[in-house]
Amino acid sequence: MATPMRRGMIIKNANTRPVEIDMASRRITVPPGEARMITAEEVRDPALRKNLQVRAISIVRPVTTEEEEAFRKQLEEAGSGQG
Repeated sequence: MATPMRRGMIIKNANTRPVEIDMASRRITVPPGEARMITAEEVRDPALRKNLQVRAISIVRPVTTEEEEAFRKQLEEAGSGQG
């Protein structure tokens, strides 16, 4: 059986305060009511999953292939500017 292709997600802060998520790949802060994109790998991160369980954040929808490609490019560019 073929393994399904994993995709990134758009998450939203369902809290009234900012939510900080310290994932293995990066740390993000999501202000109340704001949405952020995460990669397919980050979807499985334990820190993200913990915030989902306590309902601090919620998944809005999967990202499209085009959105994920553009987002990965942004992350790569941001990473190359650090040093």
